[in-house]
Amino acid sequence: MRTTVRTRMAVLMLALLPWVAVAAPTGREARFEERMERAEKRQRLRQVLELSDALGLDNAQALKMEQTLERFDGRRRPLRRQVREAARVLHRASRGDSEALAQVDAAALSAFEAREKIAALDKELYLTLAKELPQEKRARLALTLARSEGRQKMKRGPGER
Repeated sequence: MRTTVRTRMAVLMLALLPWVAVAAPTGREARFEERMERAEKRQRLRQVLELSDALGLDNAQALKMEQTLERFDGRRRPLRRQVREAARVLHRASRGDSEALAQVDAAALSAFEAREKIAALDKELYLTLAKELPQEKRARLALTLARSEGRQKMKRGPGER
């Protein structure tokens, strides 16, 4: 009976292997995700340094701000992914890909929806960071966040703005 159970398990594992392979990210996708994560960390560090300088923060305040930015980046990440995926569909459709052509409206609406949510997150981030700041520093915060976002948009491709 033991060999029967082992045999069944082996057959089941062989049967499921193609599904596991499909579900696991390819090496290329995994490297892309790693690069995106590193770029996100670098951007967050730049943003913390800029905000620390603009607001005159000490190390403890800067660390707290970095943690807040990291939380918001975690919420923003799937939305950026949604925009990238929609942009890929739209690029393929613009080159005449028949499968992508059927998805144009859904992809465009998906990108707009994700960008609206990103804008709402940006507003929530500002309100969270500005909560305990005096008006002058709130103004500096808003200007620094706007400059930082502008630089990010210049670095990204047209499908991710």
